Amino acid sequence: MIKSIPFIAAFGLIFGTTSALASPSHSHGTAGIGHPGDPQRVDRTLEVRMGDHFFEPKAMNFKPGETVRFVLKNEGVVLHEFSLGEAAAHVAHQKEMAAMFQNGMLSLTGAHDMSKMGHGAGDETMADMVHDDPNSVLLEPGADGELIWTFSEQTELEFACNVPGHYQSGMVGKLTVR
Repeated sequence: MIKSIPFIAAFGLIFGTTSALASPSHSHGTAGIGHPGDPQRVDRTLEVRMGDHFFEPKAMNFKPGETVRFVLKNEGVVLHEFSLGEAAAHVAHQKEMAAMFQNGMLSLTGAHDMSKMGHGAGDETMADMVHDDPNSVLLEPGADGELIWTFSEQTELEFACNVPGHYQSGMVGKLTVR
């Protein structure tokens, strides 16, 4: 069984899913980078290993219109994320992830206290932390998961782990669509 924590799962909706595909109605950070792919129309499958502060491979190249199945393996001892996006989107997402750790919603080993999610009697910060980003997946230590993505146009992107401190310690790679 593939065990992953897509963002929708990380926030108490489901656990143990085999797919990182979330609702396409929410597109935080995905404008211009593509959209969730059709699992029946995958052009290529790519294994991505992540460990404590590395990704393998370190760079990726795809063609516009290509649908890729990313098979993700967290070989580390802490929670890691695989997120596709532009550099600015990762910066914004890092702030959200830091707040989730600070508020006890996530821990270094995974989802922690989901009772804090979206509850706060008017606390807009907490209510805004509901994620179903289709371009990201969180993986517990030792877990596997997948993300299926169709790249729509030529662009330069990054794949990154936005768990606090991980991007800064090297968990970021270049992704080119040409």
